[in-house]
Amino acid sequence: MLKIVFLHPDLGIGGAERLVVDAALALQLKGHQVHIVTSYHDPAHCFPETRDGTIPVTISGNWLPRSIFGRFLALCAYIRMLWASFYTVFLSDMQPQVYFCDQVSMCIPVLRLSTSIPVIYYCHFPDLLLASHKTWIKKLYRAPLDWIEEKTTGLATTTVVNSHFTAGVFCDTFKSIRRRPKVLYPSLNFRSFDRECGNSLSSVIGTKQVMDFVFLSINRYERKKNLGLAIKAFGLLKSFLGDAKIHLIMVGGYDYRLVENVEHYDELQKLTSSLQLGDCVTFLRSPSDETKTCLLKNCHTLLYTPDKEHFGIVPLEAMYCQLPVIAVNSGGPLETVEDHRTGYLCHPTVEDFAEKMKYLYDNRNLATKMGERGRQRVIEHFSFNSFSQQLNELVGELTASST
Repeated sequence: MLKIVFLHPDLGIGGAERLVVDAALALQLKGHQVHIVTSYHDPAHCFPETRDGTIPVTISGNWLPRSIFGRFLALCAYIRMLWASFYTVFLSDMQPQVYFCDQVSMCIPVLRLSTSIPVIYYCHFPDLLLASHKTWIKKLYRAPLDWIEEKTTGLATTTVVNSHFTAGVFCDTFKSIRRRPKVLYPSLNFRSFDRECGNSLSSVIGTKQVMDFVFLSINRYERKKNLGLAIKAFGLLKSFLGDAKIHLIMVGGYDYRLVENVEHYDELQKLTSSLQLGDCVTFLRSPSDETKTCLLKNCHTLLYTPDKEHFGIVPLEAMYCQLPVIAVNSGGPLETVEDHRTGYLCHPTVEDFAEKMKYLYDNRNLATKMGERGRQRVIEHFSFNSFSQQLNELVGELTASST
């Protein structure tokens, strides 16, 4: 049995957090002892495994600012992770055999230079490509952070990414790192989606409307997720179908502390009103896992709108729940969604999305068959058992080579 300590900046609700929780559960099921160190953890806004004691969580560094007057979020994240690593190495008695960190690589130098313990770094996507560099002030601010990201990432014993798409971007971006990262696809814990859903769709979204066909969008309320595409495509579809009883449910991770979440949620609601879709679109913010599962099991098609998404766990969740997926033809969905078999890969245009939405609306039997094929694909290629085995082998190889 090994002890593995995870370092994660903000243990909320999102794809990165789900990956960390699943990795901890996977190693736990293999007989290892796991512990997560984070700078922020809100029991009211987290995955249940981190709240009910399944995975021990230690909070360190929450006293450090998350931003400075709403700015400098990246710098503050670096400082908070730097503190978390100092705490783990010098102030705690955890004594792990392996470190697993992700999102912010600033902790790696402390872990590597202060100990001989191997470090796994899971790179969801290079942060420097996600940050804005539009003005000279932002370029000046980001320059040292971008340099630090590349140099600290290169210090990891092993780097892992979530898709072959991300692996290619990683190599193109971090040119000084000559070692190609390994690919470890995120997975689904099927048991969480196999439980019975006791509520009807109408009760979950709080409406008594008759809904003949329901489209679902699940993503964080961030502008880069291109959520307006789903609303505009739905509006165009509505104009095609007239009085058809169709509905769109917009589900998003929402954190009131994040200005963009608050602003973009309001922007999407205004967009819905401007298209006169108010009664046909429902917005949900950070619903429970039970509610999310109920939606996936009772809606008819998933709309996945991010362009060049690093991986995207939501299409897998939808396919396992037998929903066809309409996604943008770039990034992770190219590796998860089979075009014309488990859904459609489209150009990120309103017209292309609306066309495929109408086709599935008109061809219900095809939508059902796509859903069945999608479930089988997830079971064959993205199972939790496969993920657990690969991660356990990686940890074993690291500890064997370090002794």
